[in-house]
Amino acid sequence: MNFLEGLSRLNYWAVLTAALSAFVIGGAWYSPALFKQRWMAANKFEEADLKRGNVAVIFAGSFTLALISALAMALFIGRSPSLSFGVMAGVLVGLCWVGMSFGITYLFERRPFILFLINAGYHLVTFTVMGIILGLWHR
Repeated sequence: MNFLEGLSRLNYWAVLTAALSAFVIGGAWYSPALFKQRWMAANKFEEADLKRGNVAVIFAGSFTLALISALAMALFIGRSPSLSFGVMAGVLVGLCWVGMSFGITYLFERRPFILFLINAGYHLVTFTVMGIILGLWHR
């Protein structure tokens, strides 16, 4: 199957839902109830730092990147994956590709281990949920 054929066979509602799940998870993950304070401390951020920048650009850019990630995940796992394959693919992508890539970068940048755990953990959970969505919701 070629790339265009693969794109034509995707369930775009599932891809959109998987991308939106990144926002729901991120909203909870980086909230005061979970990791906001530790994440801010590890980045040496103050509340004023979070107010800087163009929020529309940050959120639109983040959604675009999440959509590309969900699309790539859907192409990776195929048209009709089982739930178990979707979960396994999500865990492997989140932990082994994204998490370990962060780990390499964080080691060279000498960033705090807690920041690695928070950020890599977010992606592990996000890609696992994307795998669940894509594994359950196919044509």
